Amino acid sequence: MTAYDRHLEIDDTLFDITPLQPSLGALITGIDLTQPLSDAQRNALHATLLNYRVLFFRDQHLSREQHVALGRAFGDLEVHPVFSHPDHPEILPLVARDLAERYRRTTDSNWHADTTFREEPSAASILLAHVSPSLGGDTVFANAVAAYETLDEDTKNQIDGLTAIHDPSVFIQFLNTEEKKEALLAQYPPVEHPVVRIHPETGEKLLYVNSVFTRRIVGFDAAESDALLARLFDQVKRPEFQVRWSWRPGSIAFWDNRATQHYAVPDFNEPRHMERVTVIGDRPFGPASVN
Repeated sequence: MTAYDRHLEIDDTLFDITPLQPSLGALITGIDLTQPLSDAQRNALHATLLNYRVLFFRDQHLSREQHVALGRAFGDLEVHPVFSHPDHPEILPLVARDLAERYRRTTDSNWHADTTFREEPSAASILLAHVSPSLGGDTVFANAVAAYETLDEDTKNQIDGLTAIHDPSVFIQFLNTEEKKEALLAQYPPVEHPVVRIHPETGEKLLYVNSVFTRRIVGFDAAESDALLARLFDQVKRPEFQVRWSWRPGSIAFWDNRATQHYAVPDFNEPRHMERVTVIGDRPFGPASVN
């Protein structure tokens, strides 16, 4: 079953939808995101997001105020605990300055869903490119629902009731005092989320562990946990679950953070400046919570 077989009700009279890959992703044209969304536009975009999981736009040159307003049309916005814009705290700046090496290891250049270290991880993110390299610097998105659905039945039975620990320790490297490090870990202690999450709006099962924030599976010893997590992390990397987006100034990606993971490809050696707003989500629940 592809994303386009799900038969969600979408009003496609308000903008144009061009699917990009069978598993996920659609290019949206015929709408101006610098203008406030009508209720009908907002609802149609929301339904389209649930269906295609990540939406892409070109030539949308939003001011920071317009970017924040667009995000707020879909819910309250997060403030990142480590990185935030000084004048617009809802905005997370993503600026590549260290270009000494062509391939760099960064937090974003690992497969992940955003902010799963929170008790209520983000529901969706809207990322806008201001400066983009002339070549490289793409972002790849993967369908976490398809990643779960294509597991073998024995693995599904094994993981459906499991939980895993997530934490923000990856951000410690960016903090320059012990006090800041201790404050971050005190504000965001390790949280336990289901390995298999139920999407709160579509009811689908999806794989909900990621290589940036997930530390271990509860009830497993270290070797067993590491082995199972490695298998599940690799499952998301399969190309048939993916769509790849090339950025240019004014490009936007709007993704359902519950149903996807993403990877920022670190293969560029020119400046890149992007900014993100992130919609607050709810507490994940798994199959065991609804049985």
